[in-house]
Amino acid sequence: MAKFSWSGHSRDGKNMKGVMEATSEAAVSALLRRKGIMPGKIKQRGGGLNMEIKIPGMEQKVTTKDLVVFTRQFATMIDAGLPLVQCLDILSSQQENKTLKTALLQIKEDVESGSTFADALGKHPKIFNELYVNLVAAGEVGGILDTILNRLAEYIEKALKLKKQVKSAMTYPTTIISIAFVVIAVILVFVIPSFEKMFADFGGALPLPTQIVINISNFVQNYIIFIIGSIMLIIFLAKKAYASKKGRELIDAWALKTPIFGMLIRKVAVAKFARTLSTMISSGVPILDGLDIVQKTAGNRTVEKAIGNVRESISEGKTIAEPLKESGVFPPMVCQMIEVGEQAGALDAMLSKIADFYDDEVDDAVGNLTAMMEPLLMLFLGVTVGGLVIAMYLPIFKLAGTVGG
Repeated sequence: MAKFSWSGHSRDGKNMKGVMEATSEAAVSALLRRKGIMPGKIKQRGGGLNMEIKIPGMEQKVTTKDLVVFTRQFATMIDAGLPLVQCLDILSSQQENKTLKTALLQIKEDVESGSTFADALGKHPKIFNELYVNLVAAGEVGGILDTILNRLAEYIEKALKLKKQVKSAMTYPTTIISIAFVVIAVILVFVIPSFEKMFADFGGALPLPTQIVINISNFVQNYIIFIIGSIMLIIFLAKKAYASKKGRELIDAWALKTPIFGMLIRKVAVAKFARTLSTMISSGVPILDGLDIVQKTAGNRTVEKAIGNVRESISEGKTIAEPLKESGVFPPMVCQMIEVGEQAGALDAMLSKIADFYDDEVDDAVGNLTAMMEPLLMLFLGVTVGGLVIAMYLPIFKLAGTVGG
C-alpha cells in the first residue's frame, strides 16, 4: 500500500491534515468520511517515486490453491460468527500471496464504504470470476454465505482435480514426442553427416534406406531455419485462427470428433457443465443466470452453442432436456437424467450425480488413454529412432558381408 498526504476539515469547520496508508485516493477519501472528516486535497507521498513498481503481467499470480484455501478459511470464520470486515482483515494480514493480499485489502475498504461483498469481489475479475461473484451474491441475499463459500471451495477443488486429470493425459505423450523429435533432430544434424563422410570414403552405391536418410539429413541441414520458421508460422496461424470466432468454432467442433481425445473432451465438458450448473442452482442462482455463466465458462464453442440453445428454450418456457438432445453434444443418458430431474423437481441433485459419474468417467478415460498411448509411443520411438540407426548401419553390414565373402 502507498502513503497519502491529506487535508480536510471536520464537521465543526476545523482544518485538519495528516498522512494515511491506503491502496488508492478513493480509499483515503472513504476512510476520512467515515471518521467525519470532509476530504480536501489528497496526494500520494513521494510524487511517483514509490519503489514498489508494478509491471503489467509480472504480478504474482493467484493460484487455484490460494483461492481454495482463502474460501475455506473465510467460510469457517463466517460460520463462527465473525463479522465480514474482521474476516477480511484477518485473512489479508496472514495472506502470503501479495496480489491476493492487495485485492483483499481493497475489498475490505469497499465493504467498509458500504459496498456489498459480491460487488467488491466483482472489481477483481482476474481473481474472482463471474461464477464466484454470482454465488457469493446469492449467499448474501439468502443469508447462507458460509454454506455458499463451502460449496464454492468444494466446486473449485473438483474443477482443479478435473483439470489435473486432463493435463496428466496430455503431458506424457507430449513429453515423449517432444523428446523423440529432439533426438531425431540431433541425429539428422550432427550424427548422420559423420556417417556420410565415412561412407563417401568407402565408395560404391549406398542401400536405398541409407540414401533416403542421408537426403533427409541434408535437407534438414540446408533448410533448418526455414523448417523452424515454418513451424513457428503454423503455430502462429493456428493461434490466430483459434482467436477468431469462425476458426474457434471449426477447431472446437473438430476436437470433439477426434478419434482418441474427442471422447475425453466430451466427458470433461459434460462433467464441467453439470457441476457448475448444479452448484449454481443449489445456491439459489436463477437458472437463466446460471446457464449464462455456464455458457461463458464452457471452454468449447460447440458446447457453448448447445448451452445457449438451452437458455433460449427455458426463456421460452420449454425444458432443458429437449435442446440438449438436439445438440448432439450431450450423451442420451445425460439428457434422460436431466429430464427426470426436471420432472421430479430435483434438477440440482441430478446434475450433481451426473457430475460425480462423469468425474469418474474422466478418471477412467485418462487411465485408459495413458495405457493405450504407452505402446503406441514406444512403437513410434522404435520405428523412427531405430529405423534411422538401422539405415545408417546397413552399409557397414554390407561391407562386412563383402569382406567375409
